[in-house]
Parts: sequence; C-alpha cells; structure tokens
Amino acid sequence: MPRPFLFPTRITPPVLPIIQGIVQVLFDGIAFGMLLFVMSVGLSITLGMMHFANLAHGVFAMLGGYVTVVLMHKAGVPFLETLPAAFVIVAIVSVPLERFVYRRMYSAKELDQVLLTVGIIYMAIAAAAYVWGPEPMAFALPDYLTRYRDIGSFSFSTYGALLLAIGTVITLVIFYGLERTRFGAMIRAAVDDRRVALGVGINVNRVFTITFAVGSGLAGLGGALGINALGLDPSFPIEYLVFFLIVVSIGGGGTVKGALAAALLLGLCDTAGKYYVPQTGAFIIYVVMLLVMLWRPNGLFGRP
Repeated sequence: MPRPFLFPTRITPPVLPIIQGIVQVLFDGIAFGMLLFVMSVGLSITLGMMHFANLAHGVFAMLGGYVTVVLMHKAGVPFLETLPAAFVIVAIVSVPLERFVYRRMYSAKELDQVLLTVGIIYMAIAAAAYVWGPEPMAFALPDYLTRYRDIGSFSFSTYGALLLAIGTVITLVIFYGLERTRFGAMIRAAVDDRRVALGVGINVNRVFTITFAVGSGLAGLGGALGINALGLDPSFPIEYLVFFLIVVSIGGGGTVKGALAAALLLGLCDTAGKYYVPQTGAFIIYVVMLLVMLWRPNGLFGRP
C-alpha cells in the first residue's frame, strides 16, 4: 500500500492489517488536521468575524516557515525554540500591514479586498524568491522527531504526536480565550455590532489589530510546524490557499469550532485518500467539500 505524504508508516506495503491501517490513518489524519487548523483558524477569524477576505493568509504561514529555517541554519537555534519565535515575529510583522493597509479596506467591497490580497501574495512570492531563492528550502527535522514510538502493535510518529499536542493546546487556548475572557467578549461584541461596541468604550481598531496579529502568528507557527509535511518554497501562499479556503468554507466562516471540525475532516479524508487511493490525488477533498456544501451551504457551523 502506498505511503501517505505526511507521516510514512513503518509497516511495510503492500497490505496493512485492517485495524493497524485504520489506526494509522486516524492518527496521521488527525495530526494533519490539527496542522491545518493552526494554519487556517486565523483566516476563519478574519474572513468570518472581521469580514475581510484576506487571501494572503498563506503569506504569513510561509514567513513563519522561513523564520524557522533561517534561525536553524544561520543561528543554530533548535527547532522547538524557533516555533515561538515564528509566532511572535510573524505577529509583529502583521501589525503594520493590518494598521496601514488592511484597515483601510475593511469597509471596501469584497472584490477590492480580493484584488488587494492577491496582489500581496504575488509581491510576497517575488520577495521570497529574491531573498531565499526559487527552490524549495532544505529542511530536516531533529532526530528525536523522526523516531517512532511503539504502543503495543502500533507505531506512531513523534512528529505527528508533536502536531497533535501543539494543536490540542492551541485549540483549548483559543476556545478559552474567546469564551471565558474579557478580551474574547470584546471580540464578540465588536463583531456583532461595531457601533454599539464603540459606544460602550471598546477600542475596536485595537481589538481587530490584536486579533489579526494572533491569527497571523498562528499561521506563522503552522507554517513552521508544517515545513516537513508541506515543504517550503516561494509558491507556498498560492499553492495551499485552496486548503485554507476549503477549511473556512466547510467549517463556516467565523467559527473556531467549525474551522476545527473542517480541518480534522479534511485531514482525515486527505490522508485516507493518500493511503488507499493515491491515484486520485486531491480529488477526494473536493468531493467532500462539494457534498458538505450541498448538505449545509453555510458550512458545518455557519450561521443560516
């Protein structure tokens, strides 16, 4: 049986025992789904909550990947220590972009927003190719993340376990932050009725800037985590844009739980397809998207 692109299994082809195969697909699929969630949740927030069509979201993921590679290769920083740096640096870089470019377009038509962000994508691609070259970046995970852990008769990738752990922590932090904190209440108020939020003293512009920076930083973190699985080259923002958009459309823009459910569904379907019917390529995820959108046109958790 062909190996999936994300976490090569140690069980040899051509046939996996049924239970082992199912467990392997579930583990790899959920790990990949968590990676997609971390990379896509910021777009779900900006597109669904802030009503801004930021198609350049993948630029921040690409930047996070390059931050990690540069820190590892040029400064000798260990991989795990580059992850918070990727989050912070990308979040900081996104602040002036949001303040001086995106903020002026919040009230613009969707087509204008799309044209602006597509232009940013191609500017970023050209800049990345100029600075780092057009070829994919060489990258290797630390040895301890390339190992497998045996639990009974099953074997699991340490790298996949890392994605699961980080994705779970981020998911809990986001849900807690939105539902249980004062800042989360401010975000919901600013989204539901901007004028009323301004009337009660909420600095909506600051709330949106912080929200945008956090979402962009998460994209950068996802880009850093995903180098081994997705690769890294200047075409990254346009190559994986469709994945981000599918997650947002299936989940229903503006809902974190929708983005999580959609990312996990997409990760499982894509991984299962690469295990069992690799000749179909990405066809399966488009079929899943079509079926879900026919069933629920507003997404799994979208508002009617």
